[in-house]
Amino acid sequence: MKKILILVLVTILVFAFLISCRKKVEDVPAPPPKPQEIEQPKVEKVEEVPPVKEPELTEEEIFMAKSLEEINEEMPLNMIHFDFDKYFIREDAKPILQQNARWLKKFPTVKILIEGHCDERGTEEYNLALGEKRARSTYDYFISLGVGPNRMRTISYGKSQPIDLGHNEISWQKNRRSQFTIFEK
Repeated sequence: MKKILILVLVTILVFAFLISCRKKVEDVPAPPPKPQEIEQPKVEKVEEVPPVKEPELTEEEIFMAKSLEEINEEMPLNMIHFDFDKYFIREDAKPILQQNARWLKKFPTVKILIEGHCDERGTEEYNLALGEKRARSTYDYFISLGVGPNRMRTISYGKSQPIDLGHNEISWQKNRRSQFTIFEK
C-alpha cells in the first residue's frame, strides 16, 4: 500500500508539473473597431472668381501721395542756365520752361519758388541783384506761358549756393541758373 500511495503521489506531482509547464495563451487585445467613414457633404462646384485687382492710381494720386521732399528730390521741373552777367531767357532755355509750364498746368495746386543763382565772380550785392533779375525773368516767362502769378515766388541766392564748387568756366556755367523748389502741392 505504501507503494500505491507513492505511485499516486508521483502521478499527482507529474500531472501538476505538466499543467504548470503548459504554454500559457496570452490574451491579445481585440483590434479596435474600424472607424466608420464619415460622409462628407457634397460640395457643389463653385465658379472661380478672378482675383480683385486694386485700382490703378492716376498720376495725380501718385503725386499727391508723395511728400514735398520726395517730389523735390525727383526734380520734376528742370533748371535753366544763363549767360555771364545776363538775366534774359536764352533760346535753349525756352523749351525747358515750356515743358515746366505744361507740368505746372497738369498740377494746378502746385506752388513753386523760383531761385536765382549766380557764379562766384562779382560782389555779393551785385550777385544778389543779378540773381533776383534771373528769378524775375523766369517768373515773367512762366506768366507769359499761362502759369498764374499766385503760384510762384522768387528769391535770389546770389553766389551763396553753387552747384559746382570749381573755379573755372565750366563750373561757373552750371552755377548761373534758375532752379525750382515746390513748396506747396
